Amino acid sequence: MIMVTGTFRLPADGLARALPAMSAMMAASRAEPGCIAYAYAQDLLDPALIHVVERWRDRAALAAHFAMPHLAQWRSQFAVLGITERNLELVEGEAESA
Repeated sequence: MIMVTGTFRLPADGLARALPAMSAMMAASRAEPGCIAYAYAQDLLDPALIHVVERWRDRAALAAHFAMPHLAQWRSQFAVLGITERNLELVEGEAESA
């Protein structure tokens, strides 16, 4: 399993404007083969900070995700939405059972 975690920052008043693009990205990514989880969450103590959590079946699924048109569309909106300080980390490992 591949886990991608991290954050990005929006302008302090930018969440409402970014929500449609963020929702579209999440929905399209969750529909991809090999996507186990894909979520954005607003930080409660820093509302301009968005947390990212992704889980993918394997590297092939993540590589396919990188080639998806909805990812290119999402990235093309970064400047318009004021997205900055994008920090993501990839970790590969075994899925833990509950």
